[in-house]
Amino acid sequence: MDPVTLAVVRGALEQIADEMDLHLIHAAISPIISETNDCAHGIYHAETGETIAQGRYGLPVFLANMQFTVQNILALAKKDGGFKDGDLWIVNSPYVAGTHLQDVVLVAPHFVGGKLFALLASTGHWMDIGGTSPGGWAPKATDIHQEGMVIPPLKLYDQGKRNDQLVSMFTANVRLPEQIAGDLAAMTNVFAVGRRGLDDLVKRYGVKTLSGCIDEMMTRSEKQMRSHISEIPNGVYHAEDFIDNDGIEDKPLRVKLALTVEDGALHFDFTGTDPVSKGPVNLARTTTLSTCYIALKHIFPEVPVNGGAFRPTRFTLPARSILTAEYPTPCGGYLEVVGRLLDVVFGALAQALPDRTPAASFGTTGVATVAGLHPDTGRYYVGVFPYPGGYGASRDTDGLVHGTTPQSMANFMSLEMSEHRYPIRFDHFSLRENSGGAGWHRGGCGTSYAFTAWSECIVSVLGDRADYKPFGIEGGKDADANAISFTTGGKTWIPPFRSKMEKQILRPGESFAAASPGGGGFGDPLTRDVDAVENDLNLGYITQERAEKDYGVVVASAKPIGTRRHFTLDRAATQKQRQQLSK
Repeated sequence: MDPVTLAVVRGALEQIADEMDLHLIHAAISPIISETNDCAHGIYHAETGETIAQGRYGLPVFLANMQFTVQNILALAKKDGGFKDGDLWIVNSPYVAGTHLQDVVLVAPHFVGGKLFALLASTGHWMDIGGTSPGGWAPKATDIHQEGMVIPPLKLYDQGKRNDQLVSMFTANVRLPEQIAGDLAAMTNVFAVGRRGLDDLVKRYGVKTLSGCIDEMMTRSEKQMRSHISEIPNGVYHAEDFIDNDGIEDKPLRVKLALTVEDGALHFDFTGTDPVSKGPVNLARTTTLSTCYIALKHIFPEVPVNGGAFRPTRFTLPARSILTAEYPTPCGGYLEVVGRLLDVVFGALAQALPDRTPAASFGTTGVATVAGLHPDTGRYYVGVFPYPGGYGASRDTDGLVHGTTPQSMANFMSLEMSEHRYPIRFDHFSLRENSGGAGWHRGGCGTSYAFTAWSECIVSVLGDRADYKPFGIEGGKDADANAISFTTGGKTWIPPFRSKMEKQILRPGESFAAASPGGGGFGDPLTRDVDAVENDLNLGYITQERAEKDYGVVVASAKPIGTRRHFTLDRAATQKQRQQLSK
């Protein structure tokens, strides 16, 4: 294969997927897509359904999950007589498409010369999907139907003809029918972008050359991933962590991993993971696999995303566990399981690859929703706010401050837009000082925000990491835990399940506050560069008390400058202090 042609084709395929991402982000009506970027697009192999290319503006959580969805639809289409030109399938059932009901997936064939050449897929998060809780985030759900409308694999378009009755059924069962109809139209139109790009490539190179490039791309990704894995010492690496609770029963849920590395292959064995939970903190099998691939992509970012990169893995998953949800298990809080799953994979690999693997990130998507009838328009509104937080530190660097979740990458909607759309006022939105775990490299800081309602509304929150903190590695300290509170009736209180609360009424003047965890630290805090500690103090990442306690520094002066203080550390005294603390 000519390397130049291969590189150009790979870049062009990735560009097509990127353009599909951007088209939907720009065309969508709902802010969950247009501002939060909660979507994804990809191109898939016509015969195997494997990923060929995926857009870089969508969410990592859909990394391989869309491949499994496409493969499931591919099998159903074959039973139905095969794909026809103009067909478009739709599905949101977690047991087929993974994730949760809000993530709606469209899959369409692309034909060249009358022969199926590739499959295209679009995933978009719908702002509301019906169910008991606005936005679909229902911490008290005990079955999938309480979470919203279940869409099995269906043909939305049959040879180019749209099933208008099906669309009417969708819009009749959601709180935001106009937004959902608009987003569905935008998702449908995005396939024209993908088809145009593929047709241009076919005209330039021909089907034979393109097919050869696609096969070679996957082969090279597989070889590259196996090469990286072969650098990991053979052995079995164990890790476990806990989800605080499922929102129904106040007891922790264990995620347990034995990771076997053997001659360029990985075996993920989750035997010992807790059974399926009563509440919505469960994960479909396909998303469990996809999450492990996300972790590998974080550690080996240079490997191109396609089906070949996923081949050097195999899995043992206990049936009916929180990692293998089956009907009618609720899955609305799946992102919290994804977060813990990432952490245990990082925890296992940190034992084998401490130079590449970060400490735990903040580990919770912590979605808060606000909903009700807008007092000015009388129309229903739903606002969705996923957490930013701190990333874990690594041997290379401090953890990212105020980052989107590693599994989701969903943005926090702009405050100005939110205050314009919803009857709330943000009281503050700031970095959460002291939240990152101390270490030779410091974990990133989390984020703190609060809003006050100026009209009666309903607030739900579905998060985690309130009881079990993001861990540090190689001597680094844990990050601070998640913190949620409501202020109602003149009193501030913490929900009984700490990070989970369903449909709490806020009356005018009452408020909600959230503070996300930071990331875990890496290495002994007493070895952190003194200049770096001084900089952390002056940036407001840590307080003087935390600097003295965790890093063993001695403050020479703290001069007031405006509303802040400028710190100067005593290097000589700090060295002596650290020597004493190290004994």
